[in-house]
Amino acid sequence: MVSEPIIRFRDAAKVFPGGRRRPEVRAVDGVTLDIEAGEIFGVIGYSGAGKSTLVRLINALEKTTSGAVVVGGRDLTGLGESQLREVRAGIGMIFQQFNLLSSRTVAGNVAYPLEVARWAKAEREARVRELLEFVGIADKADVYPSQLSGGQKQRVGIARALATNPRILLADEATSALDPETTRDVLRLLQRVNRELGITVVIITHEMDVVRYACDRVAVMEHGRVVEVGDAYSVFSGPQAAVTQRFVGTSLRDRPSDETLARLRERHPARLVVVGIDEVTGSTRAISQVLRGEGVEPAVIYGGITEVADKPYGSLTFELTGPDDAVDAAVERLRAVTDVDDLGTAAHPRRAPSLAARGRDDAGPGPASLAPTTDRRPGGGPFGGPTGLTEGNL
Repeated sequence: MVSEPIIRFRDAAKVFPGGRRRPEVRAVDGVTLDIEAGEIFGVIGYSGAGKSTLVRLINALEKTTSGAVVVGGRDLTGLGESQLREVRAGIGMIFQQFNLLSSRTVAGNVAYPLEVARWAKAEREARVRELLEFVGIADKADVYPSQLSGGQKQRVGIARALATNPRILLADEATSALDPETTRDVLRLLQRVNRELGITVVIITHEMDVVRYACDRVAVMEHGRVVEVGDAYSVFSGPQAAVTQRFVGTSLRDRPSDETLARLRERHPARLVVVGIDEVTGSTRAISQVLRGEGVEPAVIYGGITEVADKPYGSLTFELTGPDDAVDAAVERLRAVTDVDDLGTAAHPRRAPSLAARGRDDAGPGPASLAPTTDRRPGGGPFGGPTGLTEGNL
C-alpha cells in the first residue's frame, strides 16, 4: 500500500495585495507538488522565486490565497489558530541567521520550545541533553550563542527544531551564512536526522550544490511557479527548464569557458572533444574501450568528476591526436556510447552551443558551430569548485 505524501500542494497560490505605489505580488502561483514522507526534498530558486513563501505555507505562517496545502493529512485551509498550533507542533524549522536567543545558554535555547509546550522540568532537561549529544555539542550546554561559531549556532538551531519530536523539518536557507566545510557538516547532520529519526526534511536554498549534496528530489521555482521537479541526479544530468540549466551551469564547472578553450588550443592544436561521464549509462568503461582503438592518441586536458546523489557525474575534455579518418571514427564511436561535444581543432574550431544554452556566465562570443552537438551538463568540484585535471595520456 502506497502511503500518502506528507505534504501536498494543490494549485496553491499566495498573493500579496498591492498598494497605491506597488503592484500586487504573486509570490506562489498555482503550485501543485507532493513531498513524500521520509525524503530530503529541495526547493531551489533565485531570489524572489517564491521558495521562502512556499515553505511558510507548510507551517501556515502564511495562508494560501487560493488552492490547498495538506500537511500530514490535514488541509490547512480554514483551520483556526488553535488547530494550526497542533499542526505546527509537528514541524520544526531552522533559519539562515539561526534566530537564537542571545540571553539564553545553548541548553536554554533548546529548552525554550519545550517550556512553551509545558514539558516537566526533568523531562525537559533529559531531552535537551539527548539533543545536544545528537548534534555534537553536548560540551556547549552552558555557553551563550555569542561564544559559538556559525556551524555550532546552526547545530543549536537544529537541536531546538527537533525538541518536540517533529515529523517535518524545514530548513530555510539554513547553510547560506556558512562556509563550504561547515555547510557540508550541517548537511551531513540533516542527512543523519533524516536517516536515523525518519524525519522528512525540506531544504529551501538558492545553492545548487546543497541540492546536489543532500537532496533526494528537488523542485525548481521561478516567478512563484514550480517549473521542474525530479530526482536530484536527473535534474543535474538533464535539466529541462532554462532556469534549471542556469543553476546547473553555475554549479558544475568542468567544461572549459571560451577563454579557457582559447588557452587550451594554444597548447593542444589537435581535435578536442568533451565527453560526458555518466554512471547511469555506464559510459566510463565504454569510453575507455573506444579510445583504445588504433591510430588515435587520447590525452585528458580538462574536466572533472563530481558526485550527484552519490553517483559520479561529469565530463572530460580530450585532445585526440592522429590521422583525420581515425579521429573521425573515434568520435563517432564515442557518440554511440555517451554525449559528445566536438570542439574541432585549433585550425578549424567548432563552438559547442551547450555553453550558451545553459546560460553560463562565461559563454561569450566564439566561433560559429560547424556541427550540432548535444547539450550535456557536466560535473564540477565539491560545492561549486572546479575539479581541474592535469594534462596526461589516458
